[in-house]
Amino acid sequence: MNIKRAKEEIEHTVKAYLAKDALGEYAIPAIRQRPILLMGPPGIGKTQVMEQVARECGVALVAYTITHHTRQSAVGLPFIRQRNYGGKDVSVTEYTMSEIIASIYAKMEATGLSEGILFIDEINCVSETLAPTMLQFLQCKTFGNQAVPAGWVIVAAGNPPEYNKSVRDFDIVTLDRVRRMDIEPDLPVWKDYARAAHIHSAILSYLELHPQNFYQINADVDGTQFVTARGWEDLSNLLDTYETLGLQADEDLIREYIQHPKIAEDFSAYLDLYYKYRDDYGVEEILAGQAKPAVFARLLQAPFDERLSLVSLILAGLGTRFTASRQADAVADSCYAFLRETKKALATVPEDIPDGSAEMFHQQIMDHDTETQQKRAAGLLSKDALTTRLQVLAVLRGWEGELRRANAAGTQEAFDLLRGQFQSLADEREKAQQTASAALEAAFDFMEQAFAESQEMVVFVTELTVNPVSHAFLTENGCERYFQYNKDLLLDHRKAALQQELAAEQRRHGGV
Repeated sequence: MNIKRAKEEIEHTVKAYLAKDALGEYAIPAIRQRPILLMGPPGIGKTQVMEQVARECGVALVAYTITHHTRQSAVGLPFIRQRNYGGKDVSVTEYTMSEIIASIYAKMEATGLSEGILFIDEINCVSETLAPTMLQFLQCKTFGNQAVPAGWVIVAAGNPPEYNKSVRDFDIVTLDRVRRMDIEPDLPVWKDYARAAHIHSAILSYLELHPQNFYQINADVDGTQFVTARGWEDLSNLLDTYETLGLQADEDLIREYIQHPKIAEDFSAYLDLYYKYRDDYGVEEILAGQAKPAVFARLLQAPFDERLSLVSLILAGLGTRFTASRQADAVADSCYAFLRETKKALATVPEDIPDGSAEMFHQQIMDHDTETQQKRAAGLLSKDALTTRLQVLAVLRGWEGELRRANAAGTQEAFDLLRGQFQSLADEREKAQQTASAALEAAFDFMEQAFAESQEMVVFVTELTVNPVSHAFLTENGCERYFQYNKDLLLDHRKAALQQELAAEQRRHGGV
């Protein structure tokens, strides 16, 4: 199965294993809650999936790569305890608590979450001395004499033997006690994730043109050459930061992430062209509605790869504006909700307390910050959600500064000042929305003049549809031309694709 289907199965499993009956007992007893065993090639996204599942299910996550452990850290250290059996004193060997089990209790204490996921990676690559412990863990949900706490779902992951020489096979007894899921790389599924994760547009555009280079692991006389989903995502983060710093990524740097020489060389050359197209075509000018006439003349002679790269660059520019608008929306909405709570709290502040309004507002901000840090420690915030909360915090601290400088005489005066500050924030939100909408209209002007209803327009409208950020922006703010193209152009495209599939099916069955 692909990683998307695996994620859905894990989410459903977590919900089922944590479901309780009318008496408050787990509907599926712990002994029947089979651990999930994910088997798949390295760098496919198993760890990221666990983080997403935990966040979306609202539970804690404790993750370990088991190859870093010894038997002592996994099981615990032995010690001697005196016992009395049948009137006779004897010395008995017991064990301290496993580091892994202790980490679960520490996570529960730090986050306040009593339920979660224990994720053990590379479980079939342990040392010979630790192998029996891992089998016991999967079969009995224990490390030594310490059981995994109730309410914690066990998920383990490993690599098939063709990817790792150190793997150990599980016996039938163990396999009969787990739910095994075999995962394979899937570019379309990864692209859905990549759009939401804001993977660099050059990588998405390159893989659209060269899908065979998404995931490869090859072994020959020169050694193992590979490129993985993890490599593309890590490279994306670096490219974004390099662009912010004004630095250039060369082939040597790309090889550090894409450890397949031919693919690294190919992507490096494409990246150079991608940046060149951005400058030569003047993407920012296009989105400002000021496309140069020479651009259209050049496109008439440009190969399809170049035209598709330009479409990708336009979409990336729009994506930046859509993200800014959506972020401004989220910050303004959060601040508005905060301001409503502030209004209620101000009604309880005595008018004769010096600086009472500012002190109350300060305490609210501190509570917001504490909640943010708790959610962050628990892993319950996505990158976008964390960004929103941190931006809200910065805005609120700015408001607090204005409130203290104004030295408001009463609670009503303090609230009026805060309301004025919010109006400025609302104006900024409106400006971000208008900027994004204007860029979208300019993009459609250019696309219509340059490509009309060609394949490039299909790609453009399709990406606007499937990208979560653009889809959310369009749903909220609309765009008449987008909806018209989405209705007509994509419908015709789907009809043509269906007709091709039917024709191919007829040929396979000897039809006319």
